[in-house]
Amino acid sequence: MAVLGAGSIGCFIGAAWSAAGIPVSFIGRARIARDIRDHGITATDFAGWEHAIAASDVDFACVPDSLHDADIVALCVKGGGTGEAARDIARHARDGALIVSFQNGVSNFDLLAKLLGNRFQLVRGMVPFNVAYLGDGRFHKGVAGDLWAEDRGEMRALAEPVAGGPAALALSGNMIGLAWGKLLINLNNAVNALSGRTLIDELGERDYRLVVSASQREGLKLLRRARIRPAKVGPAPPWLVPAILASPDWLFARLFLKSWKIDAHARSSMADDLANRRPTEIDYLNGELVRLAARLGRSAPVNTRIVELVGRAEAGAAPWQAAALRTEVLGR
Repeated sequence: MAVLGAGSIGCFIGAAWSAAGIPVSFIGRARIARDIRDHGITATDFAGWEHAIAASDVDFACVPDSLHDADIVALCVKGGGTGEAARDIARHARDGALIVSFQNGVSNFDLLAKLLGNRFQLVRGMVPFNVAYLGDGRFHKGVAGDLWAEDRGEMRALAEPVAGGPAALALSGNMIGLAWGKLLINLNNAVNALSGRTLIDELGERDYRLVVSASQREGLKLLRRARIRPAKVGPAPPWLVPAILASPDWLFARLFLKSWKIDAHARSSMADDLANRRPTEIDYLNGELVRLAARLGRSAPVNTRIVELVGRAEAGAAPWQAAALRTEVLGR
């Protein structure tokens, strides 16, 4: 298999599947390539799992030539890179290859289908966990969860060898519902990024959680109007998560935060993007709901405001304290 877009998520998935005996090549940016050339890849998770690959054993390139040899392409690029990735696949991958989109949001897959047509087998996937890049080739999964993909024969054959590992593959016949369910969970990415804190620290403050809760409630109303039913992603159903997030700190910490298995290293990929002055995926997360609202003839003031604040943060604005962010977004 080849990982196209081998950043934090892609390198972790590739390393975990390599540990299961699957030959993996990585295609990513020069910054990651330099680190891996010097240090190899070390993948770890919150439960203590660890797998190291020596630099000499890592097939990592910054050009997509190795797509030609891949039976499976795990697509892990950010939403803004979908078009370029599709062109690389069309130019270099062999006809009939299995392309699994492990991307955030719900619209990337439709763009892939439009650009790639029927030459490849396109599969919807979903990543429910966060991976932090700790530097020196170290990739750490800090949140519990398995990968998801469409339930079809080719994916069942892949799920067998990776079962039981930290990138195990669960299969579903409702990937659209899962994609929307994951998007609702991912609305925390923007708040985490704006906070400048780790996930555990951000989620420990109710004012931050109130902003996430409001963005989710707004999203759920829009999805009901669009007759879209988001699936459960994680320990609680989508309709219950906003109430859980809005609960008092003592209750949230005792009953919910511990059960979500988030360790001290975990942070959102959007926080990493802001820290490294890279464009974020805000248009493919909160922005998806803003566009859905426009199609429905409705407004989405909470998510619109969050999109605006992340835009400012991309331009260099400072992180927000919890109470200030709550007032800025919710007006109270």
